[in-house]
Amino acid sequence: MTGQEPAGPPVRVTLVTRVDCHLCTTAREVVARVCADEGVGWEERDVDADPAWRARWSEEVPVTLVDGRQHDFWRVDETRLRAALAAPPRR
Repeated sequence: MTGQEPAGPPVRVTLVTRVDCHLCTTAREVVARVCADEGVGWEERDVDADPAWRARWSEEVPVTLVDGRQHDFWRVDETRLRAALAAPPRR
């Protein structure tokens, strides 16, 4: 044993958020639920922590990326997210 925690499922979803964003709170709940149901890893990134991300995504948060590509913004459509995750990962 190396002392490291075992890796979780591969990250396929990135949720781009910002502090004190009520839409982000709702999006986080949907993404967490769908990814748990589908056995898919996800991560959250603060748009304001990276100048390039802030320039690109600031007006659209929350933004959902699937396999590195924009999937949704402002709201997360649970049905569309499930359909996207049913497809093989795209890189």
